[in-house]
Amino acid sequence: MSPLASTTPAEAEARLFGDALSCELDLPVAIEPADGAGRQAEAITLLSALAHIEDLRKDDGSEDHGDLPLLAQRMDAKLDLILALLGRLARRDDGLVDRRLHWSCHGLRVDLEPGQPLPPGAAAIVRLQPADWLPDHLALPATVVACEQGHAGTRVWLAFAGLRADLVEALDRHLFRLHRRQVAEQRRR
Repeated sequence: MSPLASTTPAEAEARLFGDALSCELDLPVAIEPADGAGRQAEAITLLSALAHIEDLRKDDGSEDHGDLPLLAQRMDAKLDLILALLGRLARRDDGLVDRRLHWSCHGLRVDLEPGQPLPPGAAAIVRLQPADWLPDHLALPATVVACEQGHAGTRVWLAFAGLRADLVEALDRHLFRLHRRQVAEQRRR
């Protein structure tokens, strides 16, 4: 199926999330009507750096986290708080808004305000902050594959378009980490 082909919401769900690892979470995101390649090289660098940091911090909910000395755990927690604060301060005017989204390496589904003009087939740039503590974002090219108007807004399904193979792989690894973290959090409850 062509990335420009408009589909029903059910078809879009199957196309974007049916055969891929995906996560539903709240993240800062903005969708802008635009044509272009986005910032793919920067996205790969950012996702690789996040993976490296998370490996070093062992912030995946595994039992290995308990091996850190108590002082190191406290310093890690303080650093998390400082980074979250800096992230909120830096994000004040970047246009990204916390929204619930469903995200896979193929694309995402997000609810937008009513009347945002994104018809099926429209090209867009998805600006997405992959980590809540880091005030940097990905800028990925996408195509709107389905829209659904509701009383609270517009639900939009966007398929990533023209992503480099190494970026798709980096996205998939990042989503795996997010999914693993969500599973660990659910087990702790």
